[in-house]
Amino acid sequence: MPAFWSAFKRHRQIFRAHWLTFVAVSYGLDLLIQFLVIPSFKFATTWILQAGEIPFVSYQNVVTILTHHPLVVIALFLELLALLWVIYAQFTLLLIAVRQLARDRFDWRNWLGESWASLTHMRLGSLAFLLGYLILILPISNLIFKTPLLAKVKVPAFILDYLTRNGWLISGAVLGYVVILAFGVRLLYTLPTMVYHHAPTKAAFINSWQRTAHGQWGPLVKQLLALAVLTTLVSFLFYLTSLVAQAGFDLLPTPWPHHLATANLTLVQLGSEFLIVWQTILSLLILIADELPPHPLSFGHRRATWRQWGLPVALIALFTLAAAANASTYFSGHSLTRPLTIAHRGVVNGNGVQNTIPALKKTTHFHPDFVEMDVHETKDHQFVVMHDENLRALTGVNQAPYQLTLRQLTALTAKENGHQAPVASFDQYLKAAQQLHQPLLVEIKTTPHDSADMIQRFNQRYGATLLAQHDRVHSLDYTAVRQLQRANPALTVYYIQPYNFTFPNSAADGYSMEYSTLNQDFITQAHRQHKPVLAWDANEPAVIKQLIFDHADGLITDNLTTVQAQIKALTGHQSYLNQLANFLDLLPN
Repeated sequence: MPAFWSAFKRHRQIFRAHWLTFVAVSYGLDLLIQFLVIPSFKFATTWILQAGEIPFVSYQNVVTILTHHPLVVIALFLELLALLWVIYAQFTLLLIAVRQLARDRFDWRNWLGESWASLTHMRLGSLAFLLGYLILILPISNLIFKTPLLAKVKVPAFILDYLTRNGWLISGAVLGYVVILAFGVRLLYTLPTMVYHHAPTKAAFINSWQRTAHGQWGPLVKQLLALAVLTTLVSFLFYLTSLVAQAGFDLLPTPWPHHLATANLTLVQLGSEFLIVWQTILSLLILIADELPPHPLSFGHRRATWRQWGLPVALIALFTLAAAANASTYFSGHSLTRPLTIAHRGVVNGNGVQNTIPALKKTTHFHPDFVEMDVHETKDHQFVVMHDENLRALTGVNQAPYQLTLRQLTALTAKENGHQAPVASFDQYLKAAQQLHQPLLVEIKTTPHDSADMIQRFNQRYGATLLAQHDRVHSLDYTAVRQLQRANPALTVYYIQPYNFTFPNSAADGYSMEYSTLNQDFITQAHRQHKPVLAWDANEPAVIKQLIFDHADGLITDNLTTVQAQIKALTGHQSYLNQLANFLDLLPN
């Protein structure tokens, strides 16, 4: 630890001498990425898919795209190369700025010139190496380099949930994560070597591997982890101070609590961003220690000019105004609306067996806006209420719904959460929902074994009833969505997207999307098309809050009571202290 504190004091001196420029460079790059680069790439992806008449990209149509749309594949590949180049450019700009400032030689023109010179040495073939490198360092990138681009790279939560249900899968995933983490640590010096010394990617890989051999990576990782812990403690104390102050402000007479809460939240936003910049810059200084002067420099003897400080001050002032406007809007109470509450698979907090009538009856006592449930086609072309494509987990029968008749299926007993109930036909479940006056969100599950006219028969048999009950339908199968829309235009049919990397681009009436890749940009674009967005599975308080703040139209959840409590807390009358605490949950860790 003495080595860490010695290095920390030196790096802190560098940051303190040039903090305004560090903040301006970081803010400027983040704003450029967030409001120009990311939207541009999303628009480009959407346009490419529209030009190829492809409404979406998923496991369902990826083979078709590869074999029947070569121009689309080429365009998406070129876009990937451009995205990798942008990520490398952001690394380059920040690394060059940090080294110039650490050497007390920063100038805006020289910064851009040196960065461009480094970028011109980037070879096209190196982008493939860069993609693998980014995958390897992704697990530890937040310790060093926080960027809106890398923040978009997420493993969908439903995949992680699936992995945790199988001991072998989770063991393999943990082992794979450890291996990737180890390789990522060994290759941390790759990008600085490429940027500073214009080394080819392969040579930079080898250099980083050699520099971290024989345990030489230990001090580097220890310093980064120590800085992360220190940042967490400082953040905790900062947020705690803001909450304690607001508790005192709330005791003052009106309108002081409102005005002071707005000012407090503005400072919280500024402080949060400043801490992110502080950790990022100090992490980079730790990483590039060999590039720094051998002895500490004496900073601050030259008088700053308007040319040097004008842009940083303007950027920080702009961010402050945006933060103040956001705080004012937040406390006005008009920014949040109540989303629909939807009980996933017809259960609430494990109160029964999923997709069964006894659970449905219990769930209606919690008054969800909709009950989400699943239907499969059976061997005799009827419809059974079941989510899984194999019956073994719930019934112990190692067969799929399409392999049994409806009579055979409804003779089975499903067991879950300490409960048991008979498997229900869709006719039985729909009738029970009618009697309970409970609207449904019906997911149509499809398989390659379904009959060719399944959707037409489903609509002929249930379409009118679904409309009369104000029920809605969604499906992962876009072909099924379009067929049902054409067969019953009055019925509301959503397309389920398991992940998101484009703007909304389909003919569906709305979307159901897994929450971990859903963001406000997608929701805003969908709303401009007058299409609602439902999010699944919204179970954790922090996730629920974020989705409400992003204006999701509905939350599909296993924990309905938690969702209802969070909705009440965020959309009902709350003290300014509680509102501030809710906002803090949404800030970056």
